[in-house]
Amino acid sequence: MAAHSGKRIWWLTNNKMVEKYVREAKMLMLSQEKGGFVAAMGLLDAALAVAPRMDVALEMKARCLLSLRRFKEVADMLHHSIPCFQKAVSDDLSLASEEGSSMQLTGERRVRMQLLSSCADEDFKCFSVADFKKKLMAGLGINGRKQGHWRYLVLGQAYCHLGLMEDAIVLLKTGKRLATAAFRRESVSLSDDIFSSNMFPLTSENFINPSQATPKMESESIAYLLSHIKLLVRRKTAAVAALDAGLYSESIRHFSKILDGRRGAPQAFLAECYVYRASAYQSSGRIADAIADCNKALALETSSIEALAIRASLYETIRCFPDCLHDLEHLKLLYNSILRDRKLPGPVWKRPSFHYREIPGKLCSLASKIQQLQQRVAAGETQNIDFYALMGLKRNCSKSELQRSHLVLILKHKPDKSSALIERCEFADANEADSVRDRARISALLLYRLIQKGYTNVMATILEDEAKSSASATSVETPPPSTAAFQGIFCRDLAVVGNMLSQAGFNRAMPLKYEALSC
Repeated sequence: MAAHSGKRIWWLTNNKMVEKYVREAKMLMLSQEKGGFVAAMGLLDAALAVAPRMDVALEMKARCLLSLRRFKEVADMLHHSIPCFQKAVSDDLSLASEEGSSMQLTGERRVRMQLLSSCADEDFKCFSVADFKKKLMAGLGINGRKQGHWRYLVLGQAYCHLGLMEDAIVLLKTGKRLATAAFRRESVSLSDDIFSSNMFPLTSENFINPSQATPKMESESIAYLLSHIKLLVRRKTAAVAALDAGLYSESIRHFSKILDGRRGAPQAFLAECYVYRASAYQSSGRIADAIADCNKALALETSSIEALAIRASLYETIRCFPDCLHDLEHLKLLYNSILRDRKLPGPVWKRPSFHYREIPGKLCSLASKIQQLQQRVAAGETQNIDFYALMGLKRNCSKSELQRSHLVLILKHKPDKSSALIERCEFADANEADSVRDRARISALLLYRLIQKGYTNVMATILEDEAKSSASATSVETPPPSTAAFQGIFCRDLAVVGNMLSQAGFNRAMPLKYEALSC
């Protein structure tokens, strides 16, 4: 008996302490300051150490992390609580997750069957509609009440800032639907007296002009975020469809609206759009622009396999074999690390664009290509770069075409403009801005030097061809002058006629009839 009372006193003490921590954390969060959120995080961690499954503390901690822009921690914290968004790191794990989800569905069906069949006993009992409705709602909403609609809303916002736009749309819509359903259930259970005008008077302090209202409420901010996500996804879908249909200029135009627009976009989403636009540039023959987009994508996401593969193929197209080998070696290291760790790169909640079973075949083809390029480099083909393809010119281009192409490229890919990428990017981690800026500037500087080198070489080739053509023109002998007599000259200026005759070699006088000179 004494042990039971001591355990009860311990539980009450811990419960009061947890409630105190949560109450103080809520007061700190109301300040909407960074220091307040950090202090609230410490109190919530202490509360969760005592009560790890306290839903209120978990929600407050997730919202603190969201306010502090620590989106990756929010995703790591909440992605396990939503079964349909658990990613598989391999094919075996994906099959296991499918089996687990099916078992979970059968478990829910079993619970519902038990809840519905529990009212049927051997002895006769009166049928109660209220009891049946309560048990039915408990069976249907057992998973929803356990997780809460706030998990969908918070995780959807985190996914949006992490660049997972399609998943963010699904989560935010589901969270809004669950929140509306919960509010509807609560409003049905309340009486009509609580909605009287005595409790909520329409004073000037409580009334807000709709035209001046800002999206301060969570529902309004979620609706505003959803509209922005839908706009980005709509443009990306149109651009990808145009790329698949072979309309490369149309695809480039749609991607440029996303990448060069005034409104920012998440870091991972921008990197993915840069990769797609680089593919469109490559298909349309604009090599320098494609390399620039690959550089930006790799500056935003250093382990982008698609960007490395596209840039390596671009360098191989212009016969810049050392840089191509560098990218292929980097790609080989990424593939080997995936095989060594037996998981795809990136966090668990990020869906990869390829499957684990494809990597061994890609690694074999990559090794053979690296060996071929090494043999070509050993044969001395490092200096034979196709600068015409880099500049987007034909072999017989003129000097004016070269100057125009060079001016467009250096104005577009100037290293000073690499900071514009940072201004339009919403970073998942604010500490990555400096490193991304440095990587973007270095890659832009290397491309700028390559363009300048291409301009110098192509201009030298054009000048050499012009010198050869002028030399061949002077070496050709001019034909002897004609000695035929000038007949039928009708001109008013006799001095001009004399000059023409002297240049032709006629030194003798020529009789002219003045009647013929009259006009």
